[in-house]
Amino acid sequence: MLSVDEARARILALARQMPTEPVTLRAAAGRVLAENVVATRANPPFPASAMDGYAVRSADVAPGARLRVIGSAPAGAAFEGRVGEGEAVRIFTGAPVPDGADRILIQEDATASGGEIAIGNQPDPGPYVRAAGNDFRAGASLAAPRRLSPADLALAAAMNAPTLRVRRQPVVAIVPTGDELVVPGATPRDDQILSANGYGLAALLEAAGAVARLLPVAPDTTEGLSRVLALASDADVIVTLGGASVGDHDLVQRTAVDGGLGLSFYKIAMRPGKPLMAGHFGRAALIGLPGNPVSSMVCGRVFVAPLISAMLGLDPSDPPRAAILAAPIGPNGPRAHFMRARRDADGRVDVFARQDSALLSILQEADCLVLRAPHAPSAKAGETVSTLDLAYP
Repeated sequence: MLSVDEARARILALARQMPTEPVTLRAAAGRVLAENVVATRANPPFPASAMDGYAVRSADVAPGARLRVIGSAPAGAAFEGRVGEGEAVRIFTGAPVPDGADRILIQEDATASGGEIAIGNQPDPGPYVRAAGNDFRAGASLAAPRRLSPADLALAAAMNAPTLRVRRQPVVAIVPTGDELVVPGATPRDDQILSANGYGLAALLEAAGAVARLLPVAPDTTEGLSRVLALASDADVIVTLGGASVGDHDLVQRTAVDGGLGLSFYKIAMRPGKPLMAGHFGRAALIGLPGNPVSSMVCGRVFVAPLISAMLGLDPSDPPRAAILAAPIGPNGPRAHFMRARRDADGRVDVFARQDSALLSILQEADCLVLRAPHAPSAKAGETVSTLDLAYP
C-alpha cells in the first residue's frame, strides 16, 4: 500500500492545468486570477482632500486669520483656478486639491460669513491631503495566481480593469455507486440507505473552485456503471464513490480499466480511506474514493481538493498546522490516521472518541483532522499534534 504522501503526489501528477478565460468583475468573485492586473492610472490620480473643509495655503493658516472664499470643489468637479495668498476654496472629501493649496483646513476650524472664513484659535495641523498615487501608481499590479477576494475585486476595479483573465473551473463529475443507495427524498427499502456523501463532496469541491456535477447513482452492474461513466465523458475529473457489494472498488476498477483507465495506484496506508484508487481515464483524472461516507469526505479533503487547486494554478501543498491536544489519545496502528477533532475555545483540539467511518454526525461536529503517523505512540494532553482544517481552502 502507498503512503499518504506518495498517493498525494501521484494524484497531483494527474493535474491538467485549466485554460484561461475572461470574466467580468461581477463574475470574478472566488475565481482564480491567471494573469496580473496592471493599473492604468494612479489612485488617487490627483492630490485629493481627505476631509471636508477648505483648501488653503499653509502659510496663510494662523489663529484668527481671515481668508476670502473664491470657489468650491465638490468631489467630481475640480476647481479650475488657483489658490493665492489670503484665499480659500470650499472642498469636500475626495475632491482634487486646487493648484496653490497644500493643506486642508477642516471645517470644524473655520467659521464662514459673508464670503470669508475665520480660522479658529487652535487649527488642526492637518494637512489632510492625499498625494497622487498614495494608494498605488500607474503600472502597479495585482499578482496572479490568486483566488479573488472581495478586496481584490475592489482593487482591480480601482485599477480600471473591467474584465479579468481567470482559470476555467474544472468540471468534476461525481458518480455514487451501489444498489443499496437511493437519493434523498425517495423511499428506501429496509435494506437500502440514503446516498449522502456525494452532496457533501460536491460542496467541498465547489468550495475548492470546481464545478461539481452529481450524476445518478450507478447500479452494481458493469453495464449500468458504464452508462453513468459515459455521462462524465466531458468532465475534467471523475470521482467515483464506493465499488460493489462483492468488494472494495472491484466493479469500478474493472469497468474503468476495461474502458481505458490507466491505473496509477490502488489502496493506501490510511484510515479512513484505504480503498483509494487513481489514474487517467481519457482526458480526465479519475479518483476512486471509498464508499463509506466519512472516508470519502476525508479523502476528498486530503486528495481531491488539492488536485483542484493544482488544476487552477494554485499552490496545492496544503500544509498541516500545529495544535495542542486537549485530552490524551492512544497509540496508532500501521496506517496513517486522520482523526476527526474539534478545536475548543482555547484553540486546543479534542479528538472524538468515536472514529467509525460511517459516522457523519461526528464529521459534522468536527472542524479539523488530527494527523497520526503510522505506529505513533500515545499522546498526552498538552502535547503538540499536526492538524488539517476540514474547511478548504
